[in-house]
Amino acid sequence: MKYRLLVDLEAIAVLDAIPKKKRALLLERFVSLRSSPDQYADDHERDISGRRIEIHIYAGYAIHYWIDFADRHVKILTLKVAQ
Repeated sequence: MKYRLLVDLEAIAVLDAIPKKKRALLLERFVSLRSSPDQYADDHERDISGRRIEIHIYAGYAIHYWIDFADRHVKILTLKVAQ
């Protein structure tokens, strides 16, 4: 079952600054995350409220997202250059 994809404005601003080819790759991965969000996590961390935040490394970027099972949302919170 697909989830609804929600992307934070700060992540969108980062996407806008990325070259077109890499941006297209990341957008394709966002769509893949929507279909199977639990299959892509490479690591995780906890936010200040204790929610599990998944981290997926792809195309040189770290995608931080939260799987909201109750609302059936995948919420992309941040997009950062991977270290």
